[in-house]
Amino acid sequence: MKKKNILLILMTLFAVCFISGCKQNVGTPEDNAVVEETENDEDETGGHVYGFSGADLSDPFYEVLKESVSSMVEEEESRMLVRDAGGDPGLQNTQIQELIHEGVEAVFLCPADPVAVTPALEALHEADIPVINLYVRTESADLAKAFIGADDYNAGKVCGEDLISRQPEGGSLVIVDRPESPAINERITGFEEAVAGGGFEVERIDVGDDYGLIAGQLKAVMREKPQIKAIMCGDDHMAKQVLDTLKEEDRDDILVYSVGGSPEIKNALADLSSPMTGVGAVSPINMGKTAAKTAAAILEGGVYEQETYTETFYISKENVNMYGTDGWQ
Repeated sequence: MKKKNILLILMTLFAVCFISGCKQNVGTPEDNAVVEETENDEDETGGHVYGFSGADLSDPFYEVLKESVSSMVEEEESRMLVRDAGGDPGLQNTQIQELIHEGVEAVFLCPADPVAVTPALEALHEADIPVINLYVRTESADLAKAFIGADDYNAGKVCGEDLISRQPEGGSLVIVDRPESPAINERITGFEEAVAGGGFEVERIDVGDDYGLIAGQLKAVMREKPQIKAIMCGDDHMAKQVLDTLKEEDRDDILVYSVGGSPEIKNALADLSSPMTGVGAVSPINMGKTAAKTAAAILEGGVYEQETYTETFYISKENVNMYGTDGWQ
């Protein structure tokens, strides 16, 4: 009897081992669970794959714009591949080709050069990948599905209106300009039309590609015309150079205006001893949100505007605390 029991137990153990061995070889997914990451996970959740081609992400404006787009993309459970051209148009063309090979469905484009980026735009068009052109319009505008910019004309205009209210008698005025920049052209045009007929005598400083020349040129103008009433700057980088020069020359009696609204310039506005007077504020945060919504509408067959200009507004010493000084608006 004992031998029979032992034999029965051994046969049972053999059967269990045999069955277990078979399950390891031909087991079902439930038996052998494996988590896999596939390239179309985003599609299965309703998300998209975007590309972001930045002109130069060392510029805080473009960095905030990129972050604004990215946060909206994440909210829709999509993802975004980011490339930074670092101001190099040739590199930007190469990076956009990389994004095409990565299989992006749409590209947010801040051109390092509105003309030199044309080959990349043509490649995107050939690949049937829509482009959302941000802030600086490309020369080949017809190759972009949408353009998201800012009302630069109004940003300059509100500065001019404030100057007229503070200096109704006119006087000597310096404009720090960069004519080859379409955005700065719009700002200065808005400003000049606002002060037209206000009795201002205008001196111009053309910075070209070298903002480091501002200090020397401004000092020369101040020596020739010491009674300068105001300085209008095409962007915040210019304004920073101007403020540094005025501090060096111990001139806090000149009204300084700019377009942008960077934290550095808003901090100068908050300083009551600073000659910084006002800024026509541009919002990279609102621009990024609008761009992300537009891209989603394009990919999903929704309604979108082919051209959108986000609102610009005036920030002064009186209301700067409403907008904060530790970030962009």
